Amino acid sequence: MSVASERRPASGAAAEAGCGCAVEAGTRAGDRKAKGVDPGIKASNQKRLRRIEGQVRGLHKMVTDERYCADILTQVASVQEALRAVSRALMRSHLKHCATRAIRAGASEAEAMYDELIDLVRKYGR
Repeated sequence: MSVASERRPASGAAAEAGCGCAVEAGTRAGDRKAKGVDPGIKASNQKRLRRIEGQVRGLHKMVTDERYCADILTQVASVQEALRAVSRALMRSHLKHCATRAIRAGASEAEAMYDELIDLVRKYGR
């Protein structure tokens, strides 16, 4: 868990986390909501994820049908790359919107964002 995701607002019904995401007081990091999600980006990610969902169902059928292992592995690689594409799109959006807002907000939020970005790159960067 990143330093930024461990932070909680001191008081109030809702406050802004270091990443610019809305956080209810006392909620877990997994319950955070993004502010101002671009409808086009959201639709694009949903479309990609539905396609990936179909690919995974296809993988399940391939295993059930005892298809050749190399063919299954090829499809697994395809699903992994599709997930990486979604991850890249989400990271770009996070940098463009949440990180930019936090860095412009001032030193405290900027420091939290730097910590969060380093943590994200360490965990998910390739």
